[in-house]
Amino acid sequence: MWVHTNAAFIAGYEEAIAAYKAEHPNVDIQIENFDYELYIQTLQTAMPARQEADILQMFGTWISQYYERLAPVPPEVMTVEEAQKTFYAAPIGGYIVNGVLYGLPQEFNMEYGGVLVNKTKYQAAGLAYPPNWKTMDDVLADAKALTQRDASGMMSVAGFHFTSADPTVFSFLAGIKQRGGDFWNADHTGFTFNTPQAKAQLQWMVDAVKAGVVDPVVFNDATNFVIDAFFQSRVGIGYIGTWAIALGKTNYPDFADEWDYFYLPSFQGDPVFVADSGWGLAVSPNSPHQDIAWDFVRFVTTNPAVATKWNIASGTIPAMPVVAESPEIAQAMPWIPRALQILPYGQYLGNMPDRDRTLYEILYPHILNVLQGVEEVDAALEAIETEANSTFQ
Repeated sequence: MWVHTNAAFIAGYEEAIAAYKAEHPNVDIQIENFDYELYIQTLQTAMPARQEADILQMFGTWISQYYERLAPVPPEVMTVEEAQKTFYAAPIGGYIVNGVLYGLPQEFNMEYGGVLVNKTKYQAAGLAYPPNWKTMDDVLADAKALTQRDASGMMSVAGFHFTSADPTVFSFLAGIKQRGGDFWNADHTGFTFNTPQAKAQLQWMVDAVKAGVVDPVVFNDATNFVIDAFFQSRVGIGYIGTWAIALGKTNYPDFADEWDYFYLPSFQGDPVFVADSGWGLAVSPNSPHQDIAWDFVRFVTTNPAVATKWNIASGTIPAMPVVAESPEIAQAMPWIPRALQILPYGQYLGNMPDRDRTLYEILYPHILNVLQGVEEVDAALEAIETEANSTFQ
């Protein structure tokens, strides 16, 4: 079994393997892990050579790039229709390509809407806690009160740090959808980023920076990354997915401020958002043990008790509603029940020719340039559309 290096994820897998082996003592499952970038390179070289592991941890949004080298899920394990009834729409979306199911998800990879909130700073600023935000204007009002600058005028505490890559990109995409637009063309063969809805959302982000809640030169993905800055007490409200919670606790065990995790109101209308199809498991078509591999995948991903333990260990939002709504999840991760009302609004990001390039080499750099004042809104949207559509060639 190949997985990417993540201590919390691996601990969850080891517990699941132990549970499976207790029922199947004749089965031995060995984990080999790779750093994220190395894992991508390993898949890209091993799969054409048919030298990959029996079981592969896959990020669901990758499936559209690898599906021709993956085994379809046998119908006796799960059909497409069963999968769509079992999992939330966003997580399962990436595992279905051309109507065929190629794996099963374990997490709802939600980068939209969730924020770390520093209770200590809220109380010091005299703000009501927990926050009772009705609109994004309420969020900005709190953020202004939380922002601090040093004697030189440089921002030392960002009131609302939303300028790291994932929150920047996914809030931009959510704002487009919530305003009634889309970034896909009608048949999903190209992108439409140069639209009134995209312009309105990008302008909202510019206006938030001008309001003084964050300095995107000082706080971004490369400098004062949101997790590090928050757990160093340099952020009041930090926009990042729930995966940051386990990482922050691990990396900053001495962080003394009180804090919690909440969800933002929508920019406009219903809280429609897009999400990657998160981490899950697939099987190699070259495995001599496909029957065992698929039985293990089904055991890990669809058995509520096993899935619950894995989500708690990994600190991830469950891909299955039955798990997300369970009392065990509520007790272990109280921020997840707060998300239950918006999870059904999640839509799959879509099968992009090169997801990482589109999101992190095209969208984020242009948006950050706009927020830093070195690129105009209209020019950035035109460039984003042109460059993103070039990934289809």
